[in-house]
Amino acid sequence: MKAFKWLFIGLLTVVSLFPFYVMVMMSTYYSEDIFKQLPLLPSSYVFNNLETVFKTNFLKVYANSLIVSLASVLLGVFTSTLIGYAIAKFHFKLRRILTYFIIITMMVPAQVGLIGYIIEMRHMGFGNTLMPVILTWSAWSFGAFFMIQFIRDTVPSEIIECARIDGASEPGILFRIVLQLIKPGISTLSTLVFLWSWNNYLLPLVTINNSKWFTLPVFISTLGIVHRTDYGARMAALCIATLPVLLIFLLGSRTFIKGLTAGAVKG
Repeated sequence: MKAFKWLFIGLLTVVSLFPFYVMVMMSTYYSEDIFKQLPLLPSSYVFNNLETVFKTNFLKVYANSLIVSLASVLLGVFTSTLIGYAIAKFHFKLRRILTYFIIITMMVPAQVGLIGYIIEMRHMGFGNTLMPVILTWSAWSFGAFFMIQFIRDTVPSEIIECARIDGASEPGILFRIVLQLIKPGISTLSTLVFLWSWNNYLLPLVTINNSKWFTLPVFISTLGIVHRTDYGARMAALCIATLPVLLIFLLGSRTFIKGLTAGAVKG
């Protein structure tokens, strides 16, 4: 039974990693040779594809994506934590209605408000910059809902009351006590924001027209020359773009899983 379990896990791992392996192999081929057969063995064109990638402003675009993702993590996690703590641990009028409002906004597709958001950003002077891609995380309904549930089930109200009796200020309680207890939730939310921001394609596509401010998904979709799409170079760029995502999962996989499950278990 144990051998069958490990065999099943190994098979599932191979199936999951096979598309990534094919992507790496495709990055070593000349673009037109990719479609002749399924590339399972490496070719000798990898350095030409890398040269094609780095001849462009790839490093600038890579830096843009890092700036956007890191700023999105700071903004999204900070606002979601404040909202979650306020609704989960403070009693005020319309608190339940506010919670329902957050849940309802989670049901609305983001594309519905896209045009209005673009117009708003242009009126604020943020058109054709990285700001619209970052500021969208300041009102992240899923993050707020996640932190409401996580803080409600993870942070005992008795600890907060004891801190208040001892004379601790509200900001002190939040930063010195609550944040220490919800580190797994913050880590999980940070990972999700980074991944979704890093892979975001639609919003940068419609808000950024200047190639100077492109992020990686938009840049890779335009990689090539006028009359030829260089799929080999695109695969090489995708391999490089995947490295931060793999690094985050390798370093934070345990904390990520713990954060997903901790808020779902009471007691």
